[in-house]
Amino acid sequence: MGFYDDMAAMALDMISEFGQKITLRIVTPGGYDSATSETTSETITEQEGQGILADYTGLEFQANSLIKQGDKKLKLAAKGLTSAPSLLNEVIADGKTYSIVPPLKEINPAGTPLLYELQVRA
Repeated sequence: MGFYDDMAAMALDMISEFGQKITLRIVTPGGYDSATSETTSETITEQEGQGILADYTGLEFQANSLIKQGDKKLKLAAKGLTSAPSLLNEVIADGKTYSIVPPLKEINPAGTPLLYELQVRA
């Protein structure tokens, strides 16, 4: 195991201890099959992860006009996820479903994802 793999494991351990279970819902849109003239339905897969969901502070509102009232910041451990979150995904935390809005940031030193910083909106 390399240094950054150890760091990813440490990030997961810390977030697991102080955070909560997060569900990342990946919605893959259906398509149209021109050979059969049929539409396939969307597929939904879910991944369990660990994250810390927090409110934005007043200073963050002043510094970034893209944050809306009610938005939350989510720090999601990368280790254990089979795919990175995208803007098309949803996040389920505290019994609420959130959409992911820009910016989506990946902490990724030396090509090893450690943490995703997401802005989510109910």
